[in-house]
Amino acid sequence: MTRPIDPVDLTRDLIRRPSITPTDAGALDVLEDALKPMGFACRRMPFSEAGTPDVDNLYARLGTGGKHICFAGHTDVVPVGDAKAWRFDPFAADVADGMVYGRGAVDMKTAIACFAAAAQQYVAEAGDGFNGSISFMITGDEEGPAINGTKKMLEVLAGEGETWDGCIVGEPTNPEYLGEMIKIGRRGSLNGVLTVTGTQGHTAYPHLADNPVPRAIWMLREIVEHLLDQGSEHFQPSTLEITTVDVGNPATNMIPATITAGFNVRFNDLHSGASVEKWIRDHFNKISPDYDLEIKVSGESFLTPPGPLSDALRDAAERVTGRKPELSTSGGTSDARFIKDFCPVAEFGLMNETAHKVDERVAITDINALTEIYRQTLKTLFEAP
Repeated sequence: MTRPIDPVDLTRDLIRRPSITPTDAGALDVLEDALKPMGFACRRMPFSEAGTPDVDNLYARLGTGGKHICFAGHTDVVPVGDAKAWRFDPFAADVADGMVYGRGAVDMKTAIACFAAAAQQYVAEAGDGFNGSISFMITGDEEGPAINGTKKMLEVLAGEGETWDGCIVGEPTNPEYLGEMIKIGRRGSLNGVLTVTGTQGHTAYPHLADNPVPRAIWMLREIVEHLLDQGSEHFQPSTLEITTVDVGNPATNMIPATITAGFNVRFNDLHSGASVEKWIRDHFNKISPDYDLEIKVSGESFLTPPGPLSDALRDAAERVTGRKPELSTSGGTSDARFIKDFCPVAEFGLMNETAHKVDERVAITDINALTEIYRQTLKTLFEAP
C-alpha cells in the first residue's frame, strides 16, 4: 500500500534541499521519490544553452489518456540574503508557532507538496473511476533566466504529441489570506535602455559642446507623462517606470558625452511588445531622432478567459476558505506566460507576503487548506460532464 503523503512533511523535505537557482541540490529527487510510488512515470529533462547555466527539470505523469490536468511549478529558490537575519536556518525547515520556516516555503515548494498530496488523495478516492491523467511539470529555472526550464520542456513535450486540458501553476497569488486571488493572466514586461550621445566639452563653453542630458530628460519626460491606456476588462492600466539614469561623470566642469537610462513597461492585453516599442519610439522621435534604444521583451501579456479551470479553483477555494477569490492579472511575470500557448492556465498558491524575504514561512493550517483546495479542484475538473 502506498504511504500517504503528508504535505507538511514533504514541504519540509523540499525546503531542506538548498536549491538556489540553478542548483538542484536533490530537490527533484525528493519529489520524484514521492511521486513514483503513486505510479507516476518520472522523466528528467535537463537542458543547456550557451551562456546560461545547465538546469535539471522533472516531468511526471500518471495515466495515459482521458482529461489531462497538469501542475506546473519550480523547486529553485532565490538566495537567502543575510542568513544571520533569519530566525532559523533558511534550509532547516524548522517548525515554530504553527509555521514552517525556510526559503521556498511560499515560493513555491509548499504548493508542489500540496498538489502531490492532493493528487494522491483524489486518485485514491476515485479508485477505478479515475480514467484521466495528472502531470507535474517542475523546473529548476524559474527564478533565474527561465531559458532552460518550462519553455523548453513544453516545446519538447508538445513536439512528442503531449497535450494538456488545463494547467494550474502554484505561484503565491494571494495578498494576505488564502482564497483571495487567482491569476488568470499576466501583464507583459518590456525593458528598455535609452542612450543619447552628444559632444563632450567644458561647462564654461557650452556652445562648443552638445549636452545630451537635457535631451534625454525631455525624452524620458515625454514617455512618463503620456499614459499608454486606461486599462481593459481584465487588466489594470499599463505602467512605465524609470529604473536608472546614468551619466558617470565625476567632474563638475565637464559636459558629458553620453547618458543612458533604463525603464520598464508592464503592459496589458491592449498591447504587444512590438506595439509598445513603436509607441516609445514615436514619442522619443518627437524630441529627437538621434538616440540608441535597446528593447527586450521578457513576456507578452496574456489572458485565459474565465472558464472551467478558474471556476473549479474558485469554487474550491470558496468552499475551503469562505472567500471567493478575485480573478486577477496583477503582479509580475511567471512561467504561465509559456504555458498559455499550450492550454488554459490559472495560477493559485499561497500568500506572497513573505516570498523572497527573510523568515519566509507558511502556516501549517494553510498547507492543509491548500491541499484540500487542490483536491477539490481535481475532483471537479475530472468529474465534470
